[in-house]
Amino acid sequence: MNSPNATANLTREETAERAAGITLHRVRVELDLTGAPERTRTGFPTATTLEFDASASETWVDFIGESVDRVVLNDVEQDVEWDGARIRVTGLAAQNTLTVEGVAAYSRSGEGMHRFHDPVDNETYLYTQCEPADSRRVMASFEQPDMKASYTFVVSAPAGWQVLSNQRPEHTVEGIGVQTVQFAPTLPISSYITSVAAGPYARIDDEWHRDDQVVELGLFCRASLLQHLESEEFLTVTKQGLDFFTDAFAFPYPWGKYDQILVPEYNLGAMENPGLVTFTEAYISRGASTDAQRAGRANTILHEMAHMWFGDLVTMRWWDDLWLKESFADYMGAHALVAATRFTDAWVSFANRRKAWAYQQDQLPTTHPIVADIPDLEAAKLNFDGITYAKGASVLKQLVAYVGEDAFFEGARRYFAAHAYGNTTLDDLLVQLEETSGRDVRSWSAAWLETSGVSTLSLEEDADGRSVIVQTDARPHRLRVGRYDVKDGTPVLRDRAELDVADERTPFDRADADLVLINDEDLTYAKARLDERSLATVAEALSKIDDALARGLIWASLWNATRDGELSAQQYLAIVRRHAQAEGSILLLPGVLMNAQFAVRHYVPGDSRAAEQSAWLELTWKALQAAEAGSDAQLAWARAFAEAAAYDDGHGEDVRRMLDGAAPEGLTLDPDLRWELLTALTTTGAAGPEEVESELSRDDTASGRTAGRRALASRPTAEVRAADWDAAWNDHTLTNDHLDAEIQGFRAGGRRDLIAAFDGEYFDRIAPAWAERSIELAKRLVAGLFPASDSLEPVDAWLAAHEDAPASLRRIVIEQRDHLARDLRVRAAQPVAD
Repeated sequence: MNSPNATANLTREETAERAAGITLHRVRVELDLTGAPERTRTGFPTATTLEFDASASETWVDFIGESVDRVVLNDVEQDVEWDGARIRVTGLAAQNTLTVEGVAAYSRSGEGMHRFHDPVDNETYLYTQCEPADSRRVMASFEQPDMKASYTFVVSAPAGWQVLSNQRPEHTVEGIGVQTVQFAPTLPISSYITSVAAGPYARIDDEWHRDDQVVELGLFCRASLLQHLESEEFLTVTKQGLDFFTDAFAFPYPWGKYDQILVPEYNLGAMENPGLVTFTEAYISRGASTDAQRAGRANTILHEMAHMWFGDLVTMRWWDDLWLKESFADYMGAHALVAATRFTDAWVSFANRRKAWAYQQDQLPTTHPIVADIPDLEAAKLNFDGITYAKGASVLKQLVAYVGEDAFFEGARRYFAAHAYGNTTLDDLLVQLEETSGRDVRSWSAAWLETSGVSTLSLEEDADGRSVIVQTDARPHRLRVGRYDVKDGTPVLRDRAELDVADERTPFDRADADLVLINDEDLTYAKARLDERSLATVAEALSKIDDALARGLIWASLWNATRDGELSAQQYLAIVRRHAQAEGSILLLPGVLMNAQFAVRHYVPGDSRAAEQSAWLELTWKALQAAEAGSDAQLAWARAFAEAAAYDDGHGEDVRRMLDGAAPEGLTLDPDLRWELLTALTTTGAAGPEEVESELSRDDTASGRTAGRRALASRPTAEVRAADWDAAWNDHTLTNDHLDAEIQGFRAGGRRDLIAAFDGEYFDRIAPAWAERSIELAKRLVAGLFPASDSLEPVDAWLAAHEDAPASLRRIVIEQRDHLARDLRVRAAQPVAD
C-alpha cells in the first residue's frame, strides 16, 4: 500500500466524472466498536455494502484506514487494489452491489471515528466527524456531496452504552457484554453528514409537538459533565428553533428524531448531522459563564438547525457552493435568535464580532468570492472561513433588505420544495428569489457573491466644503447614516438618512452633526470610518451612547482603523481605557477586551510595548475590583486580567492570592479560570510543576489535564520551549487538544527570546508535516508555529522556493505572512514616542 496522501485529495473534475457514471441508491454500514475500550486496539472492523447503477465500466471507492481485507462485487471476490485512499473497482454491471470489508482507525485528531478516554470515570466515548471528507475514515464511500443515498447503520458496541446514529434504532440484539443496534434507513443524504456516536453518554429526553408532528429530542454529554449541562435552556432554544423554522420554511422537519450531543476534543463548534447534531463541549461551562456565552451557544443551536433545511435537505453539488449552506445558516442563526428567543440583541454581537472575522479574512491576499472556486478537497477544508460564514451572512442580511423579508422566505420555501433531497448550485436559488421578489438578483449576485474584497466608506469634504461619502472598491450599498448631536455630554440621535451608495463619491449632508455614523443599524457589508470630528466625539463620549448596536458599530470602526494603521494603537487603547469599564453590553465587552490585548501584543511598537502592557494589566485589575459582584462584566474582566498577567508579572502576588481564595466578592473561580490564572504564573516563572500537580489534584479531568499540559508547556525556559517544539512536531500520539496545548505553551507570553532559534527549522518542517499528517493537525502546526519575527525575508524565501507546494499549504503560509506583514506595517505607522 502506498501513502494515501497522493490520492486522498479528490478534485472537482474527477468527482464530477464519477457522479456522471454512478448512481448511488443505498449504503449499509456495519461497524464493530466492541473493542473500543481496549486502549491498545487501534482500529475497528468496518463493512460497507453499496448498491448503485453504473454506466461506467470501472470506478473507485474512497477509504482511509488500517486495511482493506475483502472486496466483493456482485457476489464475485475481487483483487484488492487499494493505494491507502482509493479502492479501484473494475468490471461494473448496470446494477451493482459492492461490499468492502476492512479495518478503520480510531482517531485522535477529531477526524473520522474519534475515541476519547475520560480520566474521571475511565470510560470510553466515540463519535464521528465526517465533513468535508472523512466518512471514508469510517466506511467505504463515494466521498462527494452530490452522491446521496439512503444509509443503514448497524453498530455493535459494549452493552450499556448509548448507541446513536442519524435515525432511530430499528431493533437491538443483546449479547453477553455486547449489543448490536440496527438503525432505520435514512432519507437520501450525503456521506459527510452521516453520524455515529457510542459510549456511556448521559441522556436527557424531551419532545417537540406541532399539530400531528412529534419530534423526539435527545440531549447527550459525557456522564462526568452532566452536572454542568444547562439542559433546560438548551432544549428550550431547540424547541423555539423548531417552531420558527417550521413556520418560516413551510416544510416540516424531515429527519425524524432530533438528537444533540456534546462531545470531547471536537475541532468545530458544531456539525449539522441530521438527527444527531454534534457540539463541542466548550458549550458546557464548568462554573461561571456570561449571557454572551449563552447567546453564542443558542446561536450555534439555531445555526445547526437551519442546516436541516439549508445543507441537509438541499445540498450543494460541490464545495464551490459551500456558502449555500454555511452563509444561510449563519444568517438564519442570528435571525432566528432575534425572532424566536430571549436573545434579541443577536445582531449587536454579529455586527461587532462576527463581521470582524469577515473583514479580517476579506483583506488577506487569499480572499475569495463567497461563491468560491474550490478545485479539490484540501481547498474545501480551508474554505470554512470568515468569507463563507460571516461575509456570506452579512450580504444575505443585505439581500433580505433588498428583496424584502417576505419574498426572501417565500423564495426559500420554493427552493426546498423544488430540490428536496437533491443537490443544487447558485443558479437554482437565484431563480426562486427572482420569481418571488421581481428584483434583479443576478446583478446583486455578481456584485456581492462573485467578487472579493471589502469596501471602505468614509466621510470627507470636497473642494467646495461639501461633505461626501467616499467609497473604495465601489459596490452598491443600501444603508443608513446616523447623525448625532452632543447634548449635555451625551451623543443623541438626531435622525438617520437612508440612501444608496454605489459610486466612489456620494453627496451627503452632514448638517453640522457632532457624530456621523455611516452604516448605522448595520445594513451593509463595509468598513465604515469615523471622520475627525466624529472620532473626537466618540473618544470623549462613546460609552454614553445608549444604543448598543451603534456602540458596537463604533467599536468595530475603531478596531478596523487600528488594524489598518489609520488610528494609532495608543489612541485606540486610550479610548478603551476611558470607555471599556462603562460598556454596558456583555455582547460587546469581551470583544473590546480581546482586541485591546491583541493591539498591545501586535500593533504597539517594541519600545512602547512594555509600558502599554503594564497599563493594560493595571486597567484589567482595577476594573475587576470595581465590577459589580457576580456580574457578567466581572467575569469578563477576570478573564482579561488572567490573560494580561501572562505577559506582565506586575500583579503576580494578586494572582496567587486569588488562587488561594482571596478572589473579589461574587467572582466564581471555576476550574477553567483557575487554570488561566495558574498558567499566567507559570508563564512568568512564578509557578512550576508542583503548583500544576496540586491543581491537577483538584481538577483531574480531561479539561484539567489539557490545561495542566499547557501550564507546564508555558514555563519560560529554553529547555521547556524546546520540549514543546519537539512534542508538537514529533509526538504523533498527541490528541488535537494536547497538540494545541503544546503550541500555546511554546508561544506563551510572547517570549521571542526563547523560541526565535526555531524559526529556520520551521520552514524545513512544514512541507514534510503537510505530507505526513492529517490536514486537521498539519494546519495547526503550520499556522500555530509560524514565526512572529521582525522580518518577512524567511517566509518570502520559502514561498519563492516552494511554488509547487500544495496550494492549501501555501495558502496557510501566505495568510500567516500577511498577518505578520500587517503587524510590522502597523507598528511602523505608529507615532514616535517623545
